[in-house]
Amino acid sequence: MNIYGDWGNVLTILRRAQWHGYEPVLHEYNPGDAFPQDVDIVIGGGGQDAGQDKIQADLLKIGPRLHELADNDTPMLVICGLYQLFGRFFRTKDGHVIKGIGVFDIETHGGPERMIGNIVTKSSDFGEIIGYENHSGQTFLGSSVQPLGNVIKGAGNNGQDEYEGARYRHVIGSYMHGSLLPKNPAIADWLLEKAAIKRYGDFTPTVIEDRFAHEARKVALNRPR
Repeated sequence: MNIYGDWGNVLTILRRAQWHGYEPVLHEYNPGDAFPQDVDIVIGGGGQDAGQDKIQADLLKIGPRLHELADNDTPMLVICGLYQLFGRFFRTKDGHVIKGIGVFDIETHGGPERMIGNIVTKSSDFGEIIGYENHSGQTFLGSSVQPLGNVIKGAGNNGQDEYEGARYRHVIGSYMHGSLLPKNPAIADWLLEKAAIKRYGDFTPTVIEDRFAHEARKVALNRPR
């Protein structure tokens, strides 16, 4: 799934990996494909209810492999619709239940209104995280999962508890489109660091000139909700 610019997260990972001195290899996965054997990072985007329904059977089929990767600290970033399906289920506002794979201890319920607009959250690991949300699903965290951040501006997971996203080991889920990583290089480099350490045992980053990313963050921070 890929809406609202989520493909930009993949492009950012590829480019920053190159800047850090690595030669990334991209494996695109579509329903029915053989799941790649050698995986260092998993990136997934968002989709509407119909898109989530369309991929459900295939996602449940590869779910055990994704669980194995998550439990072995493979870094992942899943956005919006796939974030919901990395939880236990998504119940649409019409009562239709789309089963998830349960990597996150979360559940999502379709709400009556869409939560749309610029969003800023505060994370202890990543500082201010800047993005754009557009979702009607209301996601609630269970006791065994931590939020990605606390909402400063915006609705977040459900517009009620002031949390945004979820984290399990090295897996990050979020409602933030935009796409997320170009405006938040700290998260991109964290994913790359975890992947490099897991594969090679260490990570020696290159100092990257992030002037344009910082300028984009300033503009985004000053935008109205």
